[in-house]
Amino acid sequence: MRVVSGTCKGRPLKAVPGVTTRPTTDKVKEAIFNMIGPYFDGGKGLDLFGGSGGLGIEALSRGLDHMIFVDRDGKAIQTIKTNLAVCGFEDRAEVYRNDAERALKAVKKREMTFDLVFLDPPYKAQKLKALIEEIGEQQLLSKLGTIVAEHDNDVKLPDQIGGFSKEKFEVYGITAISIYRYSE
Repeated sequence: MRVVSGTCKGRPLKAVPGVTTRPTTDKVKEAIFNMIGPYFDGGKGLDLFGGSGGLGIEALSRGLDHMIFVDRDGKAIQTIKTNLAVCGFEDRAEVYRNDAERALKAVKKREMTFDLVFLDPPYKAQKLKALIEEIGEQQLLSKLGTIVAEHDNDVKLPDQIGGFSKEKFEVYGITAISIYRYSE
């Protein structure tokens, strides 16, 4: 696992020890950023199921200004912090141990909006539709923002969720990617 492109291209990233997380492969990561970017001119992001931090770190490497990482696993939090240090991104990131729903309430209290939100929950316990609805209800996505949902390829998310439309859908082996933006 490595940073695919940008200022930290080629840097190796550590995976979370154990079998509780499933890191996004470099191939899928490259495909995601080709769909949504591939590079950014600033902006803020939220990686709600941070795992190793690979997706959020890739976004920082490709030009995002700031990223908030959330995970409820202590080993994941340590791995994210280690990977941020390897890339020198500690000053451009915040890392919190929390569950997804509580984290959304916390960023709402801070009156934050995001240009990019990654949702890559464990495949067995997915609440993607509810999380996307919550992001819309709390107005956490900027008007031109993007939600990237990574899920099992047999999960079919609706074309419309709240005020968002599914703009792209791709399958890579057992992994599927659904991209949502505000409906026109």
